[in-house]
Amino acid sequence: MTTDQKKLENARQYCPTLTLRKVTEEGALLVDVREPSEIATLAFDVPKLVAIPMSEFEQRFMELPRDQELILACSVGERSLKATYFLMYHGYDNVGNMESGLTKWVRKCFPVKGDAESLTNGSACCTSSSPPGKCC
Repeated sequence: MTTDQKKLENARQYCPTLTLRKVTEEGALLVDVREPSEIATLAFDVPKLVAIPMSEFEQRFMELPRDQELILACSVGERSLKATYFLMYHGYDNVGNMESGLTKWVRKCFPVKGDAESLTNGSACCTSSSPPGKCC
């Protein structure tokens, strides 16, 4: 097994809590790979966010900075993991995947724009008045 193959086996995984801290306090960039229709319904509400849909990712990935930590996210973490490996294959070193995606982000009551119930089928335990991270 080559060094590159070993490197690709071990994509960094971040929980939503660590992702929120890294994006809001440490300057990481959250990269949302969901499609525009998904984002229009419900979106991450963080200051450092870039949306590059998975359907355009191969053509647009070079828009992402190589000198900044990147955390990729989608609805449940599968597409973003593929995008993470894609970036690693193309020489991005400071990249990771957010486990469980927006689904877990919403369960933890982290900031979103849009209809959180659309993701949780009406079973969201969080409301706009719930303190972040305290309702679930």
